[in-house]
Amino acid sequence: MDLGPVSVLVNNAGNDERHKADEISVEYWDDRIAVNLRHQFFAAREVARDMKENGGGSIINFGSVQAYLSSPGMSGYAVSKYGVRGVTRTLAREFGKNNIRVNTVVPGWVMTERQKELWVDEAAEKMIDEVQCLPGRLQPSDVARLVLFLASDDSAMCTAQDFIVDAGWV
Repeated sequence: MDLGPVSVLVNNAGNDERHKADEISVEYWDDRIAVNLRHQFFAAREVARDMKENGGGSIINFGSVQAYLSSPGMSGYAVSKYGVRGVTRTLAREFGKNNIRVNTVVPGWVMTERQKELWVDEAAEKMIDEVQCLPGRLQPSDVARLVLFLASDDSAMCTAQDFIVDAGWV
């Protein structure tokens, strides 16, 4: 089925598996970069062709507040997510002349089932209460609303930006 040209890309794939810096192999490092960063560049490059022909579009990359924090056990993830900022800013400059916006959504600790099963315990709950400005827990729907704004024409003049949605953590 032909759905026509792509006008919005949401680059949201990643793996925030915890690891100790002194235990990371070159292969593991390369995998973190591939899973969290490489696809964002190549997917954006491919859809930009359709977007150019269609008169513009919106590319929304996913970063993480871990690119701003100094949390132990996440160096591969944090470095790759910081790299998303570079991809966003350079592609925004390169694609902007074709009316293609490129931005990064930077979520805080979103309470997905995976997060709750693997890492959210009583100590994590206490830490979140201490570091967030706003009470409560960041939900997937909080992030989705920001993505919908960036995908829409309401964000027509927004590009090359990081949009943080983290309840005031960073």
